[in-house]
Parts: sequence; C-alpha cells; structure tokens
Amino acid sequence: MVLRDDVLIEMDDTQLLRYSRQILLSDIDIEGQQVLLNAKVLIIGMGGLGSPVALYLASAGIGTLSICDFDRVELSNLQRQIIHHNRSIGLSKVDSAAQAIHAINPDIIVNKISEKLEAEALNNTVKQHDLVIDCSDNFTSRFAINKACVMNKIPLVSGAVIRMEGQVSVYDSRNESSPCYQCLYNDVIDIADTCSTNGVLAPVAGVIGSIQATEAIKCLLGLPTLLGRLLIHDAKYMQFKEIKLKRDVCCPCCGLSE
Repeated sequence: MVLRDDVLIEMDDTQLLRYSRQILLSDIDIEGQQVLLNAKVLIIGMGGLGSPVALYLASAGIGTLSICDFDRVELSNLQRQIIHHNRSIGLSKVDSAAQAIHAINPDIIVNKISEKLEAEALNNTVKQHDLVIDCSDNFTSRFAINKACVMNKIPLVSGAVIRMEGQVSVYDSRNESSPCYQCLYNDVIDIADTCSTNGVLAPVAGVIGSIQATEAIKCLLGLPTLLGRLLIHDAKYMQFKEIKLKRDVCCPCCGLSE
C-alpha cells in the first residue's frame, strides 16, 4: 500500500463550502480543516463500529482513509453495519465501504486493505498513518493493533460493543503517562464474547462508533480527548460512566519493565 506523499493540499471553493459548518467552529477554523484534509487515518474493521467511523470521517474531510477488513458482506451484517446495503451482499467489505465513502465525499482518498494485517504487515501499515481506529471484534486483534501503535507512537482510538453495552477510549504513547489498551487487560485473557454469539443492539454500535470518530478528529486537531479515561455506555438504562485509567508499569506492552 502506497499512501499519498506528505504534500499540503489546499482547499478549493467547493471544499470550503462542503466543510463550511465545521469551519465555523472556532476550535477548527480553516487551519484545522486543512489539518484534517491532510490527515491519514487507518480504520481496522468495517463492521458495526467501522461503519459510522468511516462515514463520519469521510463527511468531516479526513483526506486519506485506509480501511481494513478481510470479510465479505452478509445479510446478518446489515442490522448494524450501516455502511453496507442489501446490494452489497457478497462484496468484500472494503469494496462496499469504499463505494459508500465516495458516495458521501468523492474527494476522499481510500486505500482498501482486504486482508488481515498481522505482524510486520500490521506494523508497517500503522506507521504510515497519523492515527489508528480499532473497530475490530476480538482481543487478539486489539492486542496486536495496540502493540503496533505503541511501537510506532501512533495514537489509537479503541472501541468495543456487545449486547447493549459499549466502551471507548484514546491511547497515545506519544504521552509518557498514557496507558495503552493492554494496561486494561491481562494478555492471557481468552473471552469468546462476540456479536455473533451474544448479540448487539444496532444503535449501540452507532453511538460508540460516532464517539470514536469524534475522538479521532479531536486527537488530530490537538483538542482534549478521552486520554486516560474509559467511557462506558449502558444503553439499556441510557447511562454513561467514566473510569480513570493509569499506565500499568508492569504492562507487557508499554510497561517500564519491557
């Protein structure tokens, strides 16, 4: 995968109009919108979380989106994976997602990765981006993505949903006090909870995915994020709560004893 060179791309009049409501925000303005236009973001997983993430980042003007998923669209996906449609069944998820992204914003550069990124391939891909968004659905992938982000000091926005619950946080190893995803969990954990075995309420994925997209934009712009905080959503009782996170000095990924 070859990404666009780091050359400043100036907005034209059409783009100024497209993003005008966002540019009106004092925290963004034209300079901030320019930052977003020149940003490169990697989204891993084009499912329930990746769908709203990709759609909102495309509409917000993230200039380069790399989307990664090795799966194909199935009928059971359509309940929550809103980037795909009935006519997408049988297509690779990255092809289906790319079509939807360009339908919203044809200016976005989309790099399609229709394979499972592992080991060196994952590491090489992560370091080509400004930010990574983990929308995967298993601990093995999340640990691997987290490790690659820590190694390359790339900020990570991680989210997860199951049943009627979700959680999201931001991890940024550029900040020496930042925990990493693995600080929360033991690396030998083996949990088989997935949407396919436990179910998920469709809008919960939309809520968490939308928060991931918001945190990604704020991180790129240098605005306050969920760094050091885990946001937990209980959709059944429509409650949000926060847990403070600290770096684990014994963490097998980012700990001081590594």
